[in-house]
Amino acid sequence: MAERPEDLNLPNAVITRIIKEALPDGVNISKEARSAISRAASVFVLYATSCANNFAMKGKRKTLNAGDVLSAMEEMEFQRFMVPLKESLEVYRREQKGKKEARKDKDKKADSEEQDKSREEDNDDDDERMEEEEQNDEEEVDN
Repeated sequence: MAERPEDLNLPNAVITRIIKEALPDGVNISKEARSAISRAASVFVLYATSCANNFAMKGKRKTLNAGDVLSAMEEMEFQRFMVPLKESLEVYRREQKGKKEARKDKDKKADSEEQDKSREEDNDDDDERMEEEEQNDEEEVDN
C-alpha cells in the first residue's frame, strides 16, 4: 500500500490529457482546478476499487473482475454509466479476442513454416543419401 496520500494520485499528464479531451477548444483550466480534479479522480478510483473488492470478497475471490467493477458502479449509484461501461467492456473483449486469435494464427503459421523447413531439410538429406548410394553403387559396378 502507499506510504503517503500523494502516492495514490493519478499521474498529472494523464489527468491533463483527460481534461483537455473533455473541455471544448479554447477553454483553459487553472493549476488549482487541475489538482482538485486529480485528487477527486484518485479518490473515485480508490472508492470504486474498494467497492469492487467487497464484491470479490463476497465471491471468495482475491482477483477483481469486470463484473465486480460493474456491481460496484451500481452500488455507488452510477447507473447512468452502466451502458457505456458495458459497451466499452465488450469492445475491449472483442479486441483481446482478436489479438489472441491473431497470435494463434501467427503461431500456427510459424509452426507450419518450421514443419515445412524441417521437411525440406529431411528431403535434402534423403536426396544426399540417395546420391551417395548411387555413387557407391556406381563405384561397386566399376570395381
